[in-house]
Amino acid sequence: MADGSLPDESAVRRFAVDLDRLVPGTAPLGLAVSGGADSLALLLLAAAARPGAVRAVTVDHGLRRESAEEARQVRSICLDREIPHSILKADWPEGPPISNIEASARKIRYARLAHWATGEGLTHIATAHHAEDQAETMLMRLARGAGLSGLTAIREQRPLGEKVTLVRPLLHWPRATLRALVEATGLPIIDDPMNKDPSHDRARLREALREAGFGDAAKFAESAAHLAEAEQALGWAARLIYPHRVKEDGDGLLFAHRGLPREILRRILLMAFDSLHRSPPRGPDLARAIDGLFEGRQAALGGLLLSVKGENWRIAPAPPRRAL
Repeated sequence: MADGSLPDESAVRRFAVDLDRLVPGTAPLGLAVSGGADSLALLLLAAAARPGAVRAVTVDHGLRRESAEEARQVRSICLDREIPHSILKADWPEGPPISNIEASARKIRYARLAHWATGEGLTHIATAHHAEDQAETMLMRLARGAGLSGLTAIREQRPLGEKVTLVRPLLHWPRATLRALVEATGLPIIDDPMNKDPSHDRARLREALREAGFGDAAKFAESAAHLAEAEQALGWAARLIYPHRVKEDGDGLLFAHRGLPREILRRILLMAFDSLHRSPPRGPDLARAIDGLFEGRQAALGGLLLSVKGENWRIAPAPPRRAL
């Protein structure tokens, strides 16, 4: 670090390349900053790569007594660097959660971030997910039997509401690199005790990987990237095949399914659900429906009736239930 407060130029150049792939250079950028090492590194790098074009936000979940003071600490760091900063309070109408805390906090955090970004006129907001986050997410999903889409783990970008895109420009950066970058500036780092709490799945997995010596997050991140490319290729193939195999049939669709790989079948059926304005079914439910169709049985799913018609499968609105 040149002056103890700015990241070195090589780190900024590397970050700028990663960011430019995801966010147009002229677009103002929102930054989700909790005060941990990862998000402080994001703050420093983004402010150096896009001076005057970033705005920071901290979500105070109110789950720990220290959270309000930690949010104010982040604000002070931002204001010292003339970076606009907002603090958002989590709203728990029924009180803070006592179970499934991580998922509940994530859901409310993203909802608040989307609302804030829209109000600020921002089209992109960045989080500090890094290579270890990617590795841990992929392995947790693997342990739960996720399919290809789930195993792509954390996406570099995804919609966050209707007008905002969530981006993760640090997915290929190791945690240690980010922490070293912040420590070199002398900034105070907030260490959330939940990250080491063995009652949380991610913390237990992180410790198990460390003890087993499988801590090369970059390799896991590479695998997730390869899986993401395969996911994109299969989606492209399904979209290409769809108009040649799916035709209108009255109020429904007729799908000439023969000879297609099961994964392509699954994707085309999901596209059919979307075409008929129905929400996509859960993966296991759709898998059971496909099994039934191969056996000549029909299945009601998501308000649609999937049935066999000659050599094809038919997807159409389910008839109304008869009154008793």
